[in-house]
Amino acid sequence: MFDLDRYLERIGVRRDATLAELQRAHATSITFEGLSAHLGEPVPLDADALAAKLVDGGRGGYCFEQNLLFAAALEALGYEVEPHLARVRLGLASGAEVRGRTHLLLHVTDEQGEHWHVDVGFGGGTPIEPLPWGPGGEHELAGWRFRVVEDDGLWVLQIREPHGGWGDLYGFEPQPPPMIDIEMNNWWTATHPQSPFVTGFLISRQWPDGRQLLLSDWGELTLLERTSEGASPLPVEREQLPDLLAERFELRGFELDGNGRLVRR
Repeated sequence: MFDLDRYLERIGVRRDATLAELQRAHATSITFEGLSAHLGEPVPLDADALAAKLVDGGRGGYCFEQNLLFAAALEALGYEVEPHLARVRLGLASGAEVRGRTHLLLHVTDEQGEHWHVDVGFGGGTPIEPLPWGPGGEHELAGWRFRVVEDDGLWVLQIREPHGGWGDLYGFEPQPPPMIDIEMNNWWTATHPQSPFVTGFLISRQWPDGRQLLLSDWGELTLLERTSEGASPLPVEREQLPDLLAERFELRGFELDGNGRLVRR
């Protein structure tokens, strides 16, 4: 049985919080991380397992975990929720090969019948509040500007980049997939030897004022502080990772093995 009160305590809001307040609290309280896949641990998606890890265990999770946990909380509060799979476009050159549907977002309907694009699990900087569902104008959230456009039958979430252009984050179909498709794409993301969450890691935190902190070894080990104005790289050595995870990302209980790989303490 999903413990809604325990979840709300974890993110620091009450039952009467608005959808925007709930999303902002979740996105700024629970760290984005895919360390379970990186460490070879299973990544189950049932509500009890998600609550045990992200709520009671003090861990974070990646998009499938974050958004399905948020969906369980929203449903317990009376919202209607449909998960949608998306193909990440961030970092793809124009005309590059198509990626798998390895991202999850939510279509949420509130008590007034209004429809919202909700996402608490995009590691490259998730929208901090809901966006209106479907293509439309741009919206500023904590200094960041987002919009959804239509592209060859897909809806594409875009972000305004510091140089002034629009960059794609991910594209998705407006029809929800069956849960088996979500399970299969989560399994690929968590276990395939070429999945970036298996070969490396991405960890990120956000703050209500729009600041973001990203740590990744996709390529070389990188720590970035970002705002909508740009990014500032911070020096980091691999030996610092356990302390960095605990102090800056609130992820405790990790250490490096003899090969410099992160493991659970």
